Amino acid sequence: MLQTKTVGKQFNICIPKDWEKYTIESLFKDYWKAPKKLVHELRMEKSVLINGQEANWTSHFHLGDTLSIPFFQPEPPIVQPTYMEIDILFEDDHLLIANKPAGMDTHPNSDKDHFSLLNGVAFHLQAKGDLHYIKHIHRLDRDTTGAVIFAKHRMCGAILDRLLEERKIKRTYVAIVEGKMKTSSGSISKPIGRDRHHPTRRRVSSTGQSAVTHYKVHSYNAKKNTTLISCQLDTGRTHQIRVHLSSIGHPLIGDSLYGSRIKQKRQALHALKVEFTHPFTEENIVCKAPFVDNPPIFPDMDV
Repeated sequence: MLQTKTVGKQFNICIPKDWEKYTIESLFKDYWKAPKKLVHELRMEKSVLINGQEANWTSHFHLGDTLSIPFFQPEPPIVQPTYMEIDILFEDDHLLIANKPAGMDTHPNSDKDHFSLLNGVAFHLQAKGDLHYIKHIHRLDRDTTGAVIFAKHRMCGAILDRLLEERKIKRTYVAIVEGKMKTSSGSISKPIGRDRHHPTRRRVSSTGQSAVTHYKVHSYNAKKNTTLISCQLDTGRTHQIRVHLSSIGHPLIGDSLYGSRIKQKRQALHALKVEFTHPFTEENIVCKAPFVDNPPIFPDMDV
């Protein structure tokens, strides 16, 4: 874990021994793999400092140097901040993780929509006097609950996007499906595309985008004929878990859009846990989202 500190707009890193092989240029390009445009802006601003002085981007670091980067530039919120009770599971200067309730979109779907999780997070930051950038890194369906990651500055957003694409952010979901699963674990690899006969539904389609879902069975309820499972994704397609499980004859209970015959207030899907290495502190982040339904849909479980 790196020694870091935020002072005003500047993020300060104490250079460790194994960073002596890097320059500022190679740190951004090769280590963080940061977007060229953002790196160019920082370079032109001449606001990246070494030991309080304007930095030479091509000189190697020395052990104990202090690297200062102005990540935290004030920016107006991209959505209207809206007061609501938001369960913040983790927060630092760079990112936060919130526990989304059912019946709420992750982000606004129109200019008139001011009651998404993103609006609530924007208010949470505004109330702290934090007028920085905010961006959701992934999304959950309106009636899916659980952990959603948000970036608090543009560089963090870009790097988290890349980590998600490279499958370096591990997301674990829990679900309850109809029927008894035939195997204790497995993978579903079927491409997913739009259903041209329905405005929001997706379907398995040979012309769709590749999608892979891994699942593990935790318990079977013979009385209700339902199975409790956990899932992990190699991809993040819209409705992926719902489509894949329905395609093998085990729709999520309560998911009438994908064939469930068991009625309840929402589909039984919860984003229980996210795990990743923090892009700037190198801390191992493991964040678990408590179940929020009342009465409860899921039993307490550890995955």
